[in-house]
Amino acid sequence: MQRGSFHGTFIYAGYDQTMRVLIVEDKQSLAGHIGRALEGEGHTVTLAFDGEVALKEGRSNNFDLILLDVMLPRMDGFSVIRKLREDRLTTQTIIVSARDSMEDIICGLDAGADDYLTKPFALDLLLAKVRAADRRVPISIPQELVFEDLILRPHLFELQRSNHVVSLTRTECALLETLMRRAPNVVPHGVLIEEGWSADTDVSYDSLYVFIRALRAKITRADEAELLHTIRGVGYSLRSGA
Repeated sequence: MQRGSFHGTFIYAGYDQTMRVLIVEDKQSLAGHIGRALEGEGHTVTLAFDGEVALKEGRSNNFDLILLDVMLPRMDGFSVIRKLREDRLTTQTIIVSARDSMEDIICGLDAGADDYLTKPFALDLLLAKVRAADRRVPISIPQELVFEDLILRPHLFELQRSNHVVSLTRTECALLETLMRRAPNVVPHGVLIEEGWSADTDVSYDSLYVFIRALRAKITRADEAELLHTIRGVGYSLRSGA
């Protein structure tokens, strides 16, 4: 295969469709409020009030999106998302939590969440994030994209380098696809945010940095040459050498 080659197309949807949403929230009044708002936008909603039920429902793989609280009875939200990702389930997941420290946000994203929304939040912002998740549903997915010795398999949400294979979240997959498609050119911060989340979603450069950091760790091990480079003040680039 040639450097920077890919097979097939990889398009994130630019249309709205009905999503199956699992809301995991131990405060039943809040869960109901969010559920009614989502049903008003045409989505199908299921509620779960503790972590063990959330894990069971999530493992059913019957959902397009999970809205996941962290402080839950029986099992916390970080453990739920971590176990789902260990099972190689790639359901888009937005953590919605009152735990708003940078350490908590990093923990949630590193565990495999696609986004993180802190409480209290504006309902309109939550609905915007759901619409953004809706637009990230893949229409047509290539079998492989290749850059140097890095292989991305979007249909499996995984990357391979040498004999090392690791799983990706949907957001990580979208970011890496964008970087590979444009390699070795620099991809600006704003383009990555738009491709990873959509232009009308409130995602900071700090949040993008957390995802890039996690992606870099998955791409490059200690004995391998760095491929993902930071262009300070501009963006990121996949290329050989420093």
